Amino acid sequence: MIYVHVPFCKSFCVYCDFYSELDCGDAQAIENYSLQLQKEALLRREEILESSETNTLYIGGGTPSLMPLPFFEDLLKSLPLSEFEEFTVEMNPDDVLKRGKDFLLPLKELGVNRISMGVQSLDDKSLKWMGRRHDSACALKAFELLRECEFDNISLDLIFGISADASLEKTLKGFIALHPEHISAYQLSIEEGSALHAKMEKGLYKPLEDEKCSEQYHFICSELNKAGYTHYEISNWALPGKEAIHNSAYWSRKPYVGLGPGAHSLRFLSDNQQIRSWNSNKLQNWESDSESLTSEEIREESIMLGLRRKEGVIVDGRHLQIPEEKWFIADSIIADLI
Repeated sequence: MIYVHVPFCKSFCVYCDFYSELDCGDAQAIENYSLQLQKEALLRREEILESSETNTLYIGGGTPSLMPLPFFEDLLKSLPLSEFEEFTVEMNPDDVLKRGKDFLLPLKELGVNRISMGVQSLDDKSLKWMGRRHDSACALKAFELLRECEFDNISLDLIFGISADASLEKTLKGFIALHPEHISAYQLSIEEGSALHAKMEKGLYKPLEDEKCSEQYHFICSELNKAGYTHYEISNWALPGKEAIHNSAYWSRKPYVGLGPGAHSLRFLSDNQQIRSWNSNKLQNWESDSESLTSEEIREESIMLGLRRKEGVIVDGRHLQIPEEKWFIADSIIADLI
């Protein structure tokens, strides 16, 4: 189970605090990053093989759809695993349209069998406010193009808690009409270091009230349930059999290897030790640090992640599960339990 972080973006969204660098067309910087990524993959070959029980590859970011095709080809050559059960690449709708079939079809030939597209909204005013590079028409055309290229496992991201209900209703109606295999819905969060946080500090932004956000979340739950989607994790819905294998393994606490700057990993050793490691946020010569998890940390993490899932978790012989109607306040429930 491998995650690769691509730290390049053409522009920064107002809410984002992920590590990324502005892509100014610096081909040399991208090439240097690619070479170092391949080097890291080769050095961590044994660790990657240890995590192969879940044979998935997820390339996220940042904006992976900015990367040239040789980046993907060279990365795959450096990995000791192949023929991934699930191979996901995150994409921006604008890149999908601009790069077209000459980009998408070779990716499919390389084994990419799942696309996660950051649509976020189908309301143009909301998209502009978020700093997204696409508009609603672009997103719809991008989805159609992915289908033309025969991608049959597409996930769309949605953000709620931005503004009035009309925008969300329009977006949700549009998503359901497209009938993607998977939908992820996240409440707008104000992360320190983001442009949105700076706006709020200056009194230029006031978050939507929790009560309204709760109403929107439950509206999403209701509409997607009626449309035939299974709500299998707090923020994720899927058509039957299309649950994300890679992300589900995170929530089940399976070992994984994160490659690239800012990426995290979880390794299980033969002596029952569990090691969490992370790479520094540096475009070049990123460094790794790690810690050995205590039994209490493992227990708390297992409960926290397990209770995000519909199935819940087994703790001390008891089956714990949070009902869907309480998922919006799951964080506070979990905090009380651990």
